[in-house]
Amino acid sequence: MTELAYRELGTGAPLVFLHGNPTSSFLWRNVMPSLPGRRLAPDLIGMGDSPRPDIAYTFEDHAHYLDEWFDELSLDDVTLIGHDWGGALAADWAARHPSRVRRLAFTEAVLKPMTWEEFPPAGAEVFRAIKTPGLGESLIEDFLSGLPPEYATTHHRPFLQWARSLPLGGEPPEVVSRIEAFGRYLGATPRIPKLLVTFEPGPDTMLTPAMVEWCATNFASLKVVARPEKAGHHTPEDQPEALTETLANWLAASA
Repeated sequence: MTELAYRELGTGAPLVFLHGNPTSSFLWRNVMPSLPGRRLAPDLIGMGDSPRPDIAYTFEDHAHYLDEWFDELSLDDVTLIGHDWGGALAADWAARHPSRVRRLAFTEAVLKPMTWEEFPPAGAEVFRAIKTPGLGESLIEDFLSGLPPEYATTHHRPFLQWARSLPLGGEPPEVVSRIEAFGRYLGATPRIPKLLVTFEPGPDTMLTPAMVEWCATNFASLKVVARPEKAGHHTPEDQPEALTETLANWLAASA
């Protein structure tokens, strides 16, 4: 077993915070402290302080290592809170372990396969380039070199693989099918409270109003909270206080 690095605070019912690309558990440093319960935030495999094995870093790889982490810590009655790919991994884990899930919360998460037309135009141009062999490798190096030092890494493989895995235009099919599967779970579980926190869109916001509306229509027991503050894609970095307040209110109401 390859053990994931993780942050942990408090005791009680577990709240698991899952980060996405190109971040780490550091993303949640200003959100976790003010919430109740046992708060845990792992670094995904190959990211943050977790080991960097010689693997492909596919969605399935990340899910496999997370499965081992959840089992090793014997986590049950879990509330999952996910950003970006962390939201997709949270929903995927919940769909495969329905008896161990209490609640699900998302912000700027990958929650549906998208057409290129649905994706914000500026982002579509970037991701077309990243998905292009040869060009994507150089682009990801330039992008990662500009990250804050807390996220800086010379290990590019998981970050590039995540970017190329974004479900656009039916590709990659194995990721699209996985997202469709957890989408059916999210639509068929009214007993599981769900939360989607949005903000006034910034220039790199991924979830357009149309995609938020699609989630509200298709996911059972989903509460959408539209915050008036402006935030880009990395909402826990841009608006940690507002996000924490919304999560605290929802946790209290759905206890």
